[in-house]
Amino acid sequence: MLIRKTFIITVLTAFTFTSTIKAQDEEQSTYDKVSVGLSLNHDAFFGFNPMMSVSYALSDTDALTFYGIQWGAGTGSAWGQWTEFGLGYNKTVGSFSINPQLGFTMGNLLSSGTAQEGIIGDGIVPNLTVNHSSDLLEGQFYFGYYAALSDNTEAGESTNNYVHYWLNVGLKASPFFSIGGHFEELYLAGGDTNGGGDLDRTDGYVWLGPYVQFKKGNAGLRFSFGGNLADEDERFSPNDFYKLSFFVSL
Repeated sequence: MLIRKTFIITVLTAFTFTSTIKAQDEEQSTYDKVSVGLSLNHDAFFGFNPMMSVSYALSDTDALTFYGIQWGAGTGSAWGQWTEFGLGYNKTVGSFSINPQLGFTMGNLLSSGTAQEGIIGDGIVPNLTVNHSSDLLEGQFYFGYYAALSDNTEAGESTNNYVHYWLNVGLKASPFFSIGGHFEELYLAGGDTNGGGDLDRTDGYVWLGPYVQFKKGNAGLRFSFGGNLADEDERFSPNDFYKLSFFVSL
């Protein structure tokens, strides 16, 4: 009888231990599929705009992606504490990663031109990011269309739609240092005025200049600078081009 009880207890203990190990392995497997990146960005127009991205790997080449940008930490505080959140799908093809996403903004920049209080559903942001990384070259292309999702205007106020895109390409001069060029443009693409008329396209800035980047492992910094090529009499951002980013991948 004692032997039987001992056997049963041993079997139950082994089963519990095996189940615990299996659950831990499954949890670890799920945990390993998650990647997180944090970028602390500051530039001449938007001010401080930290961004966090999260991805969940579905395979070696496919992943679900999520991102958030705290525009309200900088100049965006005047835009109803502007906040952006989105999700998408990333596909890796060779040395390229292609990531279409759909974002949504909270605030008042798009829905009322900053005239009213910030609201949920201020705007919608279909966007695309393409990254490239090889032993010699690095690069990124981004395109986003910021469209008013709500009309929160009163008489004489306008909804705003913007186009924002950039391209940078660089040479990896060493394992920790790279240098390249950056081109970026932001412009008002139109909108509707409450009480009559559509808005015309208006340039914000056209930035062009070099960048330097220092990186070790999953962390680094990048400094970009240069000139604003937009017409001085028409642009709504008079600043020169300067941008600083601290980034880390977890």
